[in-house]
Amino acid sequence: MLQEEEDLSLTIAQIVQKLKGSRLYAQLERQAWVSLQKPEIKLETLKEDIKEFFRITGWEKKLHNAVYSELTVFPLPRHPAAPPEHLKEPLVYMRKAQGSWEKRILKSLNSMCTELSIPLARKRPVVEQKELLNKWNEMGTDEPDLSLFRPVYAPKDFLEVLINLRNPNYENGEHLNFKTHLGLIQVPLKVKYISELKEFFVELSLNTGQLGIDDATQVPPELFENEHVRLGQKVLAEQDSAAAQQYIRQGSPTALRAELWALILNVSNQPEDLLYYEQLKSNVIQHDLLVDSLIYKDVKLTASNDDYYFVFEDYLYQVLLCFSRDTAVLGHFAYNSASPPKSYIRGKLGMEDYAVFYPPNGVIPFHGFSMYVAPLCFLYHEPSKLYQIFREMYVRFFFRLHSISSHHSGIVSLCLLFETLLQTHLPQLFYHLREIGAQPLRISFKWMVRAFSGYLATDQLLLLWDRILGYNSLEILAVLRPRVA
Repeated sequence: MLQEEEDLSLTIAQIVQKLKGSRLYAQLERQAWVSLQKPEIKLETLKEDIKEFFRITGWEKKLHNAVYSELTVFPLPRHPAAPPEHLKEPLVYMRKAQGSWEKRILKSLNSMCTELSIPLARKRPVVEQKELLNKWNEMGTDEPDLSLFRPVYAPKDFLEVLINLRNPNYENGEHLNFKTHLGLIQVPLKVKYISELKEFFVELSLNTGQLGIDDATQVPPELFENEHVRLGQKVLAEQDSAAAQQYIRQGSPTALRAELWALILNVSNQPEDLLYYEQLKSNVIQHDLLVDSLIYKDVKLTASNDDYYFVFEDYLYQVLLCFSRDTAVLGHFAYNSASPPKSYIRGKLGMEDYAVFYPPNGVIPFHGFSMYVAPLCFLYHEPSKLYQIFREMYVRFFFRLHSISSHHSGIVSLCLLFETLLQTHLPQLFYHLREIGAQPLRISFKWMVRAFSGYLATDQLLLLWDRILGYNSLEILAVLRPRVA
């Protein structure tokens, strides 16, 4: 009981500290001063009167949503004596594996840089800046020569790393049960049993109505769909993030999805957000990065060849180029097992005073990265809001799909959960695939790394992502995959 109270106090202190540096905190301070000018605010009941003022004017709800947003993202409190790296990843061998993987990625990037004699970054000449600015909304028409560029890595390269991952405390599979040896993932992590999954995903039971299923059958719409839409409109009217998250566990109506996701992710697209996006755009216009070519190449290889997403090519360039410059993304490395790559000024290698993060957001794109953005283009047509939604989706969920960690929503745990479910509940399929040399995980890994983007029809994909947001977990990807396999 005492430990729980200490953990709660620590969580509250951390969230308060985080909010103090936010725009909302400044807005609340300003509103508090405004309220003091009102005659109904009495000195004797100052605290209660201001709280009532916040409730009536809607600022209390905004504060609730901000706190809830932090709670869904913030890692569990750690012991005050625990080193910072434990917050990133508690298992040493996972941290070492991630560190080795990052060195491989950097080596690949630096090799490309040397082979092509291209700098990591350069300032664009004024003429080039003007040209890029003029074609900002038509970048898809540009056809730069990308034949010499190659993706830094592909999902299959990452899978090989995960397959070779081992816990050094276990020798030759000691203590690993028989089932684990039959799959490709050979690390002892705790994953949910089917009974635990049923309890966790209780709203997905056959007894509960599901949008995307019940509205596609002979069930009269008045029995579920119409009522579900009415409830969704009420949730939006209340502007309650927690209620919205609970609501979309049964799927979101197409007309309400964009607003519901923005509410859950606490994205409001205020004038300050528009200004921030314009600053990122300005950074893209002024400086050319090597990763820009990797982004161009990835979009050309993936989304541009997709029947659903090729029309959004311009949006993808805009969002991903701005994303690469956004230093706010660096904040997620506090709870990400990965670390942002560093680059040094020429001649100052190893001197920390001359080090900068490269790219500025700390994320090197890989083959298929643009597919994290593409489905969102169906929901948001204003580049600034599209950008904010993608950034929030990335720092909450997508980063876990390409970093090595023991987190229950991390790629390693998802792979292990998939193999365990498939072997336990579809053993004949599992053994048959192994017999013919087609390991199930090798088939389905690329689906999961992209969160099924590009592999499911967009309407089905958005229904799946509804559940990711609703349960604040990526585990649904492993649950879905056995059925697809």
